[in-house]
Amino acid sequence: MTPDLVIGLDSSTTATKAIAFDAAGRAVAEGRATMPLSNPQAGWFEQEVEEWWRAAAASLSAVTSAVDVRRIAAVAISNQRESYAYFDRDGHALRPGTLWLDERSRPQVASLPARIGAERIHAISGKPPDLTPCLYRFAWFAENMPAIPERAAMAAEVHGALTHRLTGHWRTSIASADPMGLLDMAHGAWSAELIEAVGFSVDRLPSLFRPGETTGCITAEAARATGLLAGTPLIAGGGDGQCAGTGSNVLVPGRAYVNLGTAVVSGNYDTVYAHHRAFRTMNAIAEQGFIFESCLRTGTFLVDWLVRELFNVDPKTQPGIFRELEVEAAKSPIGANGVTVVPYWSGCMTPYWDAGARGIVAGLTSSHRRGDVYRGLLEGIALEQAMGTRAISAVSRVPIDHYVAIGGGSSSDLWCQILADASGLPVMRSNTAEASALGAACAAAKGAGWFGSIADAANAMAGHLTGRFDPNPAAQGRYAELLAIYRDLWPALTAWNARLAAFAGGGAR
Repeated sequence: MTPDLVIGLDSSTTATKAIAFDAAGRAVAEGRATMPLSNPQAGWFEQEVEEWWRAAAASLSAVTSAVDVRRIAAVAISNQRESYAYFDRDGHALRPGTLWLDERSRPQVASLPARIGAERIHAISGKPPDLTPCLYRFAWFAENMPAIPERAAMAAEVHGALTHRLTGHWRTSIASADPMGLLDMAHGAWSAELIEAVGFSVDRLPSLFRPGETTGCITAEAARATGLLAGTPLIAGGGDGQCAGTGSNVLVPGRAYVNLGTAVVSGNYDTVYAHHRAFRTMNAIAEQGFIFESCLRTGTFLVDWLVRELFNVDPKTQPGIFRELEVEAAKSPIGANGVTVVPYWSGCMTPYWDAGARGIVAGLTSSHRRGDVYRGLLEGIALEQAMGTRAISAVSRVPIDHYVAIGGGSSSDLWCQILADASGLPVMRSNTAEASALGAACAAAKGAGWFGSIADAANAMAGHLTGRFDPNPAAQGRYAELLAIYRDLWPALTAWNARLAAFAGGGAR
Protein backbone atom coordinates (compact mmCIF):
# COMPACT_ATOMS: atom_id res chain seq x y z
CA MET A 1 0.00 0.00 0.00
CA THR A 2 1.37 3.39 -1.02
CA PRO A 3 1.08 5.90 1.83
CA ASP A 4 -1.30 8.70 0.82
CA LEU A 5 -1.82 10.61 4.09
CA VAL A 6 0.26 12.82 6.36
CA ILE A 7 -0.62 13.92 9.89
CA GLY A 8 -0.39 17.43 11.25
CA LEU A 9 -0.20 17.16 15.05
CA ASP A 10 -1.26 20.52 16.52
CA SER A 11 -0.47 20.76 20.24
CA SER A 12 -2.08 24.06 21.22
CA THR A 13 -2.62 25.61 24.64
CA THR A 14 -5.72 23.76 25.81
CA ALA A 15 -6.15 20.98 23.23
CA THR A 16 -4.21 18.77 20.85
CA LYS A 17 -5.53 17.89 17.41
CA ALA A 18 -4.15 15.25 15.09
CA ILE A 19 -5.49 15.55 11.55
CA ALA A 20 -4.71 13.30 8.61
CA PHE A 21 -4.60 15.14 5.27
CA ASP A 22 -4.27 13.89 1.73
CA ALA A 23 -2.08 15.50 -0.94
CA ALA A 24 -4.87 17.93 -1.87
CA GLY A 25 -5.14 19.21 1.72
CA ARG A 26 -8.42 17.42 2.45
CA ALA A 27 -8.91 16.32 6.05
CA VAL A 28 -9.59 12.58 6.13
CA ALA A 29 -9.57 11.78 9.86
CA GLU A 30 -8.92 13.61 13.09
CA GLY A 31 -8.58 13.13 16.82
CA ARG A 32 -8.74 15.65 19.64
CA ALA A 33 -7.86 15.69 23.31
CA THR A 34 -8.13 18.54 25.78
CA MET A 35 -5.35 19.66 28.12
CA PRO A 36 -5.88 21.47 31.43
CA LEU A 37 -3.69 24.37 32.45
CA SER A 38 -3.17 25.74 35.93
CA ASN A 39 -2.87 29.22 37.41
CA PRO A 40 -1.23 28.46 40.78
CA GLN A 41 -0.38 32.09 41.52
CA ALA A 42 -1.35 35.41 40.05
CA GLY A 43 0.42 35.71 36.72
CA TRP A 44 1.66 32.10 36.68
CA PHE A 45 0.37 29.80 33.93
CA GLU A 46 1.60 26.23 33.89
CA GLN A 47 0.86 22.82 32.43
CA GLU A 48 1.90 19.34 33.44
CA VAL A 49 4.35 18.19 30.78
CA GLU A 50 2.86 14.73 30.81
CA GLU A 51 -0.36 16.30 29.52
CA TRP A 52 1.48 17.34 26.34
CA TRP A 53 2.29 13.70 25.69
CA ARG A 54 -1.03 12.24 26.89
CA ALA A 55 -3.04 14.55 24.62
CA ALA A 56 -0.73 13.94 21.66
CA ALA A 57 -0.92 10.17 22.08
CA ALA A 58 -4.72 10.23 22.51
CA SER A 59 -5.33 12.37 19.43
CA LEU A 60 -2.95 10.32 17.30
CA SER A 61 -4.61 7.13 18.52
CA ALA A 62 -7.99 8.44 17.37
CA VAL A 63 -6.60 8.98 13.86
CA THR A 64 -4.87 5.62 13.68
CA SER A 65 -8.10 3.97 14.79
CA ALA A 66 -9.93 5.60 11.89
CA VAL A 67 -7.51 4.93 9.00
CA ASP A 68 -5.16 2.16 7.97
CA VAL A 69 -1.83 3.21 9.47
CA ARG A 70 -0.02 1.95 6.38
CA ARG A 71 -1.49 5.01 4.62
CA ILE A 72 0.44 7.43 6.87
CA ALA A 73 3.61 8.64 5.19
CA ALA A 74 4.85 11.05 7.88
CA VAL A 75 3.88 13.17 10.88
CA ALA A 76 4.84 16.77 11.69
CA ILE A 77 4.23 18.88 14.79
CA SER A 78 2.68 22.32 15.22
CA ASN A 79 2.83 23.55 18.79
CA GLN A 80 1.92 26.28 21.23
CA ARG A 81 4.87 28.64 21.22
CA GLU A 82 6.96 30.07 24.05
CA SER A 83 6.04 27.22 26.42
CA TYR A 84 8.85 25.09 27.83
CA ALA A 85 10.01 22.84 30.67
CA TYR A 86 13.17 21.50 32.33
CA PHE A 87 14.00 17.77 32.19
CA ASP A 88 16.32 15.41 34.07
CA ARG A 89 18.67 12.88 32.47
CA ASP A 90 15.87 10.33 32.17
CA GLY A 91 13.63 12.76 30.29
CA HIS A 92 11.30 13.42 33.20
CA ALA A 93 10.07 16.96 33.74
CA LEU A 94 11.50 18.57 36.88
CA ARG A 95 8.37 20.68 37.34
CA PRO A 96 5.37 21.81 35.26
CA GLY A 97 6.05 23.66 32.05
CA THR A 98 5.52 27.41 31.94
CA LEU A 99 3.28 28.73 29.16
CA TRP A 100 3.35 31.70 26.83
CA LEU A 101 0.62 33.24 29.00
CA ASP A 102 2.93 33.35 32.02
CA GLU A 103 3.75 36.78 33.48
CA ARG A 104 6.13 35.96 36.36
CA SER A 105 9.14 37.36 34.54
CA ARG A 106 8.04 41.03 34.51
CA PRO A 107 11.10 42.07 36.57
CA GLN A 108 13.43 40.25 34.19
CA VAL A 109 11.86 41.94 31.14
CA ALA A 110 13.23 45.14 32.67
CA SER A 111 16.49 43.92 34.21
CA LEU A 112 17.83 41.70 31.41
CA PRO A 113 17.70 44.41 28.70
CA ALA A 114 19.29 46.82 31.17
CA ARG A 115 22.17 44.37 31.52
CA ILE A 116 22.55 43.20 27.89
CA GLY A 117 20.89 45.98 25.93
CA ALA A 118 17.36 45.95 24.57
CA GLU A 119 18.50 46.55 21.01
CA ARG A 120 21.12 43.81 21.30
CA ILE A 121 18.47 41.29 22.40
CA HIS A 122 16.19 42.44 19.59
CA ALA A 123 18.89 42.22 16.92
CA ILE A 124 19.92 38.69 17.94
CA SER A 125 16.51 37.15 18.66
CA GLY A 126 14.30 39.17 16.32
CA LYS A 127 12.02 40.03 19.24
CA PRO A 128 11.90 43.21 21.34
CA PRO A 129 11.89 42.65 25.13
CA ASP A 130 8.47 41.31 26.08
CA LEU A 131 6.83 38.93 28.54
CA THR A 132 6.14 36.22 25.96
CA PRO A 133 9.58 34.79 24.98
CA CYS A 134 11.01 32.09 27.27
CA LEU A 135 14.29 34.02 27.56
CA TYR A 136 12.98 36.05 30.50
CA ARG A 137 11.58 33.00 32.31
CA PHE A 138 15.00 31.37 32.02
CA ALA A 139 16.34 34.43 33.83
CA TRP A 140 13.51 34.21 36.38
CA PHE A 141 14.32 30.57 37.20
CA ALA A 142 18.04 31.35 37.49
CA GLU A 143 17.21 34.03 40.06
CA ASN A 144 14.26 32.48 41.91
CA MET A 145 14.46 28.66 41.55
CA PRO A 146 18.15 28.12 40.65
CA ALA A 147 18.07 24.44 41.66
CA ILE A 148 15.79 23.67 38.70
CA PRO A 149 18.06 24.86 35.86
CA GLU A 150 21.13 23.61 37.74
CA ARG A 151 19.66 20.07 37.88
CA ALA A 152 18.30 20.15 34.33
CA ALA A 153 19.94 17.94 31.71
CA MET A 154 17.71 19.50 29.06
CA ALA A 155 15.27 22.36 28.54
CA ALA A 156 12.82 21.99 25.68
CA GLU A 157 9.70 23.60 24.29
CA VAL A 158 6.63 21.57 23.32
CA HIS A 159 7.95 20.53 19.90
CA GLY A 160 11.21 19.31 21.41
CA ALA A 161 9.46 17.48 24.25
CA LEU A 162 7.06 15.69 21.90
CA THR A 163 9.84 14.84 19.46
CA HIS A 164 11.73 13.21 22.32
CA ARG A 165 8.71 11.10 23.31
CA LEU A 166 8.01 10.08 19.72
CA THR A 167 11.58 9.39 18.53
CA GLY A 168 13.82 9.21 21.59
CA HIS A 169 15.89 12.17 20.35
CA TRP A 170 16.18 15.67 21.82
CA ARG A 171 15.59 17.50 18.54
CA THR A 172 13.31 20.31 17.50
CA SER A 173 12.37 22.61 14.66
CA ILE A 174 14.18 25.91 14.33
CA ALA A 175 10.70 27.38 13.78
CA SER A 176 9.63 26.21 17.22
CA ALA A 177 12.90 27.11 18.94
CA ASP A 178 13.04 30.71 17.75
CA PRO A 179 9.87 31.97 19.52
CA MET A 180 11.69 31.12 22.77
CA GLY A 181 13.90 34.18 22.20
CA LEU A 182 17.11 32.15 22.56
CA LEU A 183 18.03 31.87 18.90
CA ASP A 184 20.52 33.83 16.85
CA MET A 185 18.09 34.45 14.00
CA ALA A 186 20.59 35.71 11.44
CA HIS A 187 22.73 32.57 11.82
CA GLY A 188 19.99 29.98 12.49
CA ALA A 189 21.62 28.68 15.67
CA TRP A 190 21.18 28.88 19.43
CA SER A 191 22.65 32.12 20.77
CA ALA A 192 25.35 31.29 23.31
CA GLU A 193 25.41 34.96 24.29
CA LEU A 194 21.75 35.08 25.31
CA ILE A 195 21.63 31.56 26.77
CA GLU A 196 24.70 32.05 28.97
CA ALA A 197 23.35 35.44 30.08
CA VAL A 198 20.39 33.66 31.70
CA GLY A 199 22.47 30.98 33.36
CA PHE A 200 21.99 28.09 30.96
CA SER A 201 24.07 26.36 28.27
CA VAL A 202 23.62 25.51 24.60
CA ASP A 203 24.55 21.84 25.11
CA ARG A 204 21.38 21.38 27.19
CA LEU A 205 19.02 22.44 24.41
CA PRO A 206 17.67 20.28 21.54
CA SER A 207 19.43 19.98 18.19
CA LEU A 208 17.89 22.20 15.51
CA PHE A 209 16.29 21.14 12.22
CA ARG A 210 14.66 23.14 9.45
CA PRO A 211 10.94 22.58 8.78
CA GLY A 212 10.53 19.71 6.36
CA GLU A 213 13.60 17.82 7.61
CA THR A 214 13.33 14.43 9.31
CA THR A 215 13.98 14.62 13.06
CA GLY A 216 13.70 10.87 13.65
CA CYS A 217 11.35 7.93 13.37
CA ILE A 218 8.54 6.72 15.61
CA THR A 219 9.93 4.30 18.20
CA ALA A 220 8.34 0.99 19.11
CA GLU A 221 7.27 2.44 22.46
CA ALA A 222 5.69 5.49 20.83
CA ALA A 223 4.02 3.24 18.27
CA ARG A 224 2.32 1.29 21.07
CA ALA A 225 1.05 4.53 22.61
CA THR A 226 -0.17 6.14 19.38
CA GLY A 227 -1.04 3.34 16.98
CA LEU A 228 1.45 4.66 14.42
CA LEU A 229 3.76 2.24 12.70
CA ALA A 230 7.22 2.10 14.21
CA GLY A 231 9.61 3.73 11.77
CA THR A 232 7.15 6.34 10.52
CA PRO A 233 9.16 9.53 9.86
CA LEU A 234 8.67 12.52 12.16
CA ILE A 235 9.22 15.74 10.25
CA ALA A 236 10.11 19.13 11.75
CA GLY A 237 7.12 21.46 11.78
CA GLY A 238 7.18 24.53 14.01
CA GLY A 239 5.29 27.02 16.10
CA ASP A 240 1.55 27.11 15.60
CA GLY A 241 1.60 30.74 14.44
CA GLN A 242 4.04 30.08 11.63
CA CYS A 243 2.31 26.80 10.77
CA ALA A 244 -0.96 28.71 10.45
CA GLY A 245 0.83 30.99 8.01
CA THR A 246 1.89 28.11 5.79
CA GLY A 247 -1.57 26.58 6.27
CA SER A 248 -2.98 29.73 4.65
CA ASN A 249 -0.20 29.72 2.01
CA VAL A 250 1.51 32.90 3.22
CA LEU A 251 4.45 32.02 0.96
CA VAL A 252 2.51 33.66 -1.91
CA PRO A 253 4.13 37.07 -2.64
CA GLY A 254 2.15 40.02 -1.29
CA ARG A 255 0.04 37.93 1.06
CA ALA A 256 -0.37 38.35 4.80
CA TYR A 257 -2.40 35.95 6.86
CA VAL A 258 -4.45 37.34 9.72
CA ASN A 259 -5.53 34.87 12.37
CA LEU A 260 -8.64 36.27 14.04
CA GLY A 261 -8.33 33.84 16.92
CA THR A 262 -7.90 34.06 20.69
CA ALA A 263 -5.11 36.48 19.85
CA VAL A 264 -4.90 38.32 16.53
CA VAL A 265 -1.70 37.29 14.81
CA SER A 266 -0.71 38.39 11.34
CA GLY A 267 2.40 37.81 9.29
CA ASN A 268 3.98 37.98 5.86
CA TYR A 269 6.92 36.15 4.34
CA ASP A 270 10.36 37.42 3.37
CA THR A 271 13.57 35.57 2.57
CA VAL A 272 15.89 38.15 4.16
CA TYR A 273 16.26 38.60 7.92
CA ALA A 274 15.16 41.94 9.35
CA HIS A 275 14.12 43.17 12.77
CA HIS A 276 11.94 46.14 13.65
CA ARG A 277 9.66 47.19 16.50
CA ALA A 278 6.69 46.99 14.14
CA PHE A 279 6.91 43.18 14.24
CA ARG A 280 8.67 40.20 15.74
CA THR A 281 10.68 38.02 13.40
CA MET A 282 10.01 34.28 13.24
CA ASN A 283 11.38 31.48 11.09
CA ALA A 284 8.91 30.47 8.41
CA ILE A 285 7.62 26.96 7.89
CA ALA A 286 9.69 26.74 4.73
CA GLU A 287 13.18 25.70 3.72
CA GLN A 288 14.31 29.28 4.23
CA GLY A 289 12.95 32.67 5.14
CA PHE A 290 11.10 34.50 7.87
CA ILE A 291 7.70 35.66 8.98
CA PHE A 292 7.34 39.29 10.04
CA GLU A 293 4.63 38.92 12.65
CA SER A 294 2.38 41.43 14.37
CA CYS A 295 0.51 40.27 17.45
CA LEU A 296 -2.41 41.58 19.47
CA ARG A 297 -2.79 39.44 22.58
CA THR A 298 -6.59 39.74 22.69
CA GLY A 299 -8.83 38.88 19.73
CA THR A 300 -11.83 36.57 20.05
CA PHE A 301 -10.83 36.23 23.71
CA LEU A 302 -11.81 39.86 24.13
CA VAL A 303 -14.99 39.45 22.11
CA ASP A 304 -16.03 36.63 24.44
CA TRP A 305 -15.03 38.66 27.51
CA LEU A 306 -17.10 41.63 26.38
CA VAL A 307 -20.18 39.50 25.86
CA ARG A 308 -19.78 37.59 29.10
CA GLU A 309 -18.56 40.25 31.51
CA LEU A 310 -20.04 43.51 30.22
CA PHE A 311 -23.17 42.32 28.44
CA ASN A 312 -23.79 39.60 31.07
CA VAL A 313 -24.62 36.94 28.49
CA ASP A 314 -23.20 33.42 28.62
CA PRO A 315 -22.40 32.36 25.04
CA LYS A 316 -22.57 28.72 26.09
CA THR A 317 -26.25 28.98 27.00
CA GLN A 318 -27.09 31.64 24.39
CA PRO A 319 -24.97 30.81 21.34
CA GLY A 320 -27.09 33.05 19.15
CA ILE A 321 -25.81 36.14 20.96
CA PHE A 322 -22.99 36.71 18.49
CA ARG A 323 -25.38 36.78 15.55
CA GLU A 324 -27.59 39.25 17.43
CA LEU A 325 -24.62 41.49 18.15
CA GLU A 326 -23.44 41.32 14.55
CA VAL A 327 -26.85 42.57 13.39
CA GLU A 328 -26.83 45.36 15.97
CA ALA A 329 -23.23 46.33 15.15
CA ALA A 330 -23.98 46.40 11.42
CA LYS A 331 -26.62 49.06 12.11
CA SER A 332 -24.04 51.22 13.90
CA PRO A 333 -22.14 53.53 11.51
CA ILE A 334 -18.42 53.62 10.86
CA GLY A 335 -16.85 54.89 14.06
CA ALA A 336 -19.57 53.24 16.19
CA ASN A 337 -21.31 56.55 16.90
CA GLY A 338 -18.13 57.83 18.52
CA VAL A 339 -17.17 54.78 20.62
CA THR A 340 -13.50 53.82 20.39
CA VAL A 341 -12.07 50.65 21.91
CA VAL A 342 -8.32 50.17 22.37
CA PRO A 343 -8.01 46.37 22.79
CA TYR A 344 -5.03 46.17 25.18
CA TRP A 345 -6.74 44.01 27.81
CA SER A 346 -3.59 41.85 28.11
CA GLY A 347 -0.96 44.48 27.48
CA CYS A 348 0.39 45.48 24.09
CA MET A 349 2.95 43.71 21.95
CA THR A 350 3.28 45.31 18.52
CA PRO A 351 3.77 48.19 18.03
CA TYR A 352 4.39 49.66 21.52
CA TRP A 353 5.72 46.63 23.43
CA ASP A 354 4.12 47.78 26.67
CA ALA A 355 3.33 44.87 28.99
CA GLY A 356 1.58 47.26 31.37
CA ALA A 357 -0.85 48.60 28.76
CA ARG A 358 -4.57 48.44 29.59
CA GLY A 359 -7.71 48.45 27.53
CA ILE A 360 -9.71 51.59 26.90
CA VAL A 361 -13.34 52.21 25.99
CA ALA A 362 -13.61 55.89 25.08
CA GLY A 363 -16.38 58.17 23.89
CA LEU A 364 -19.36 56.62 25.70
CA THR A 365 -22.58 58.57 26.15
CA SER A 366 -25.97 57.58 27.51
CA SER A 367 -27.21 57.26 23.93
CA HIS A 368 -24.90 54.38 23.07
CA ARG A 369 -26.10 50.81 22.83
CA ARG A 370 -24.29 47.51 23.02
CA GLY A 371 -24.14 47.30 19.20
CA ASP A 372 -22.00 50.45 19.23
CA VAL A 373 -19.61 49.02 21.80
CA TYR A 374 -19.42 45.71 19.94
CA ARG A 375 -18.66 47.47 16.66
CA GLY A 376 -16.13 49.69 18.41
CA LEU A 377 -14.28 46.56 19.53
CA LEU A 378 -14.25 45.00 16.06
CA GLU A 379 -13.07 48.32 14.64
CA GLY A 380 -10.37 48.77 17.29
CA ILE A 381 -8.85 45.40 16.44
CA ALA A 382 -9.11 46.11 12.70
CA LEU A 383 -7.46 49.53 13.10
CA GLU A 384 -4.64 47.94 15.11
CA GLN A 385 -4.15 45.45 12.28
CA ALA A 386 -4.20 48.19 9.66
CA MET A 387 -1.50 50.12 11.54
CA GLY A 388 0.61 46.99 11.93
CA THR A 389 0.34 45.99 8.29
CA ARG A 390 1.35 49.44 7.08
CA ALA A 391 4.37 49.48 9.37
CA ILE A 392 5.47 46.03 8.20
CA SER A 393 4.95 46.92 4.53
CA ALA A 394 7.28 49.88 5.00
CA VAL A 395 10.07 47.51 6.08
CA SER A 396 9.39 44.35 4.08
CA ARG A 397 10.87 44.08 0.61
CA VAL A 398 7.54 42.66 -0.64
CA PRO A 399 4.61 45.02 0.07
CA ILE A 400 1.46 43.41 1.46
CA ASP A 401 -1.44 43.67 -0.98
CA HIS A 402 -4.05 41.27 0.47
CA TYR A 403 -5.00 39.25 3.53
CA VAL A 404 -6.10 35.68 4.01
CA ALA A 405 -8.27 35.49 7.12
CA ILE A 406 -8.25 32.38 9.30
CA GLY A 407 -9.40 31.59 12.84
CA GLY A 408 -12.82 31.69 14.46
CA GLY A 409 -13.32 35.41 13.90
CA SER A 410 -12.93 35.00 10.14
CA SER A 411 -16.44 33.53 10.01
CA SER A 412 -17.80 37.04 10.67
CA ASP A 413 -18.63 38.78 7.40
CA LEU A 414 -18.90 42.08 9.26
CA TRP A 415 -15.45 41.80 10.81
CA CYS A 416 -13.84 40.78 7.51
CA GLN A 417 -15.44 43.75 5.75
CA ILE A 418 -14.38 46.15 8.50
CA LEU A 419 -10.81 44.85 8.18
CA ALA A 420 -10.89 45.31 4.40
CA ASP A 421 -12.24 48.87 4.71
CA ALA A 422 -9.91 49.86 7.55
CA SER A 423 -6.79 48.49 5.87
CA GLY A 424 -7.67 49.24 2.26
CA LEU A 425 -6.74 45.65 1.36
CA PRO A 426 -8.88 42.79 0.05
CA VAL A 427 -9.60 40.08 2.61
CA MET A 428 -10.00 36.51 1.41
CA ARG A 429 -11.29 33.83 3.72
CA SER A 430 -9.55 30.48 3.95
CA ASN A 431 -11.75 27.42 3.89
CA THR A 432 -9.31 25.70 6.25
CA ALA A 433 -10.57 25.57 9.82
CA GLU A 434 -7.34 24.04 11.12
CA ALA A 435 -4.60 26.08 9.45
CA SER A 436 -1.90 25.21 12.01
CA ALA A 437 -2.37 21.47 11.58
CA LEU A 438 -2.46 21.92 7.80
CA GLY A 439 0.76 23.95 7.85
CA ALA A 440 2.48 21.14 9.76
CA ALA A 441 1.03 18.65 7.27
CA CYS A 442 2.58 20.67 4.41
CA ALA A 443 5.98 20.24 6.10
CA ALA A 444 5.27 16.51 6.54
CA ALA A 445 4.29 16.17 2.88
CA LYS A 446 7.53 17.75 1.75
CA GLY A 447 9.49 15.58 4.18
CA ALA A 448 7.72 12.49 2.84
CA GLY A 449 8.91 13.37 -0.66
CA TRP A 450 5.50 14.24 -2.08
CA PHE A 451 6.61 17.74 -3.10
CA GLY A 452 9.91 19.39 -3.95
CA SER A 453 9.41 22.17 -1.44
CA ILE A 454 7.09 23.26 1.33
CA ALA A 455 5.92 26.07 -0.96
CA ASP A 456 4.87 23.47 -3.52
CA ALA A 457 3.06 21.56 -0.78
CA ALA A 458 1.28 24.72 0.39
CA ASN A 459 0.19 25.56 -3.16
CA ALA A 460 -1.38 22.13 -3.50
CA MET A 461 -2.72 21.65 0.00
CA ALA A 462 -3.38 25.12 1.43
CA GLY A 463 -4.38 27.22 -1.55
CA HIS A 464 -8.14 26.90 -1.07
CA LEU A 465 -9.96 30.19 -0.49
CA THR A 466 -13.64 30.99 -0.17
CA GLY A 467 -15.19 34.42 -0.04
CA ARG A 468 -13.62 37.79 -0.80
CA PHE A 469 -14.19 41.16 0.85
CA ASP A 470 -13.03 44.17 -1.15
CA PRO A 471 -12.58 47.62 0.39
CA ASN A 472 -15.50 49.97 -0.16
CA PRO A 473 -13.98 53.28 -1.37
CA ALA A 474 -16.37 55.46 0.63
CA ALA A 475 -15.93 53.38 3.78
CA GLN A 476 -12.17 53.31 3.25
CA GLY A 477 -12.08 57.10 3.28
CA ARG A 478 -14.03 57.27 6.53
CA TYR A 479 -11.76 54.70 8.16
CA ALA A 480 -8.71 56.69 7.08
CA GLU A 481 -10.14 59.64 9.02
CA LEU A 482 -10.90 57.42 12.01
CA LEU A 483 -7.43 55.85 11.95
CA ALA A 484 -5.84 59.31 12.15
CA ILE A 485 -7.81 59.88 15.37
CA TYR A 486 -7.30 56.37 16.75
CA ARG A 487 -3.52 56.25 16.34
CA ASP A 488 -3.12 59.32 18.56
CA LEU A 489 -5.10 57.90 21.48
CA TRP A 490 -2.68 55.41 23.00
CA PRO A 491 0.47 57.56 22.77
CA ALA A 492 -1.46 60.37 24.45
CA LEU A 493 -2.56 58.07 27.29
CA THR A 494 0.60 56.01 27.83
CA ALA A 495 1.94 57.98 30.80
CA TRP A 496 -1.53 58.34 32.30
CA ASN A 497 -2.09 54.60 31.96
CA ALA A 498 1.21 53.86 33.73
CA ARG A 499 0.13 56.07 36.65
CA LEU A 500 -3.25 54.33 36.86
CA ALA A 501 -1.65 50.86 36.73
CA ALA A 502 0.78 51.86 39.49
CA PHE A 503 -2.07 53.15 41.61
CA ALA A 504 -4.10 49.96 41.14
CA GLY A 505 -1.06 47.85 41.96
CA GLY A 506 -0.55 49.75 45.20
CA GLY A 507 -3.68 48.26 46.81
CA ALA A 508 -6.03 49.92 49.28
CA ARG A 509 -4.63 52.50 51.65
